Amino acid sequence: MSNPSTIRESRGSRTAVMALMFLLAVYFLLPVYFLIVAATKPQGELATTNGLAFSHFNLFENLRILFTRSDGIFGRWALNTVIYAVLGAAVGTLISALCGYALAKFRFRGREFLFSVVLGGVLVPTTALALPLFLLFSATGIVNTYLAVFLPSIVSPFGVYLARIFANAAVPQELIESARLDGAGEFRTFFSVSSRLMTPALVTIFLFQFVAIWNNFFLPMVMLQKESLFPITLGLYEWNGQTARAPLLQESVITGSLVSIVPVIIVFILLQRFWRTGLAAGSLK
Repeated sequence: MSNPSTIRESRGSRTAVMALMFLLAVYFLLPVYFLIVAATKPQGELATTNGLAFSHFNLFENLRILFTRSDGIFGRWALNTVIYAVLGAAVGTLISALCGYALAKFRFRGREFLFSVVLGGVLVPTTALALPLFLLFSATGIVNTYLAVFLPSIVSPFGVYLARIFANAAVPQELIESARLDGAGEFRTFFSVSSRLMTPALVTIFLFQFVAIWNNFFLPMVMLQKESLFPITLGLYEWNGQTARAPLLQESVITGSLVSIVPVIIVFILLQRFWRTGLAAGSLK
């Protein structure tokens, strides 16, 4: 029979945890709520009304202004961001999967050393690599091009790590040997057999890469000068820097910020089932 005092302590602990989770949820969701409210207001009411209370609903007009301002440059920024994020995440996921699979299933000299280098790469902040990359890309002449943002985006040490862990856990060596006996080459074995078993990890890697590239700001700021190549983050930053002399840009910055988070939320919701599965497998191993 359970001790009444133990039951009370358990309920008290559960209540405390739920209260803490509620406070954290409010803390993280309050800025999003403020952004939604602000994006629905006319320009003149941003500073004159309660920031957390809805006023005159002007969202559609704000969206029209946003996508027509400066000859529709925001639409170009959005397209650039989609190109950087989708292609970068897709290619980065493929490279991470191939590297992680090779580290997991092939025996060769220096394998563990290479994996140690990958783990070391996880610890290096991307901002620390911006200046060396800029100097390298300047020497090769690809600064201020799509490649200057795309090439660094396809490298993910964490993706390689997760792919190796998941390949070890989810792809039986016997299945690979069976495919080889049936005459399948290494690439066919990977794409026809192994990659299907690694789907949760691949989706997780794609999601992490997509979000990281979509929110990337510092690297494009270092690499790009042409406004037509900007992603949304850098474009909104440029607009925000002009609000002192052009106050009407403030509403477009807020509305653009709201638009920029919608695709990330949609992708996260659609892929969260695979994301949780992939992370759980990586943590258990």
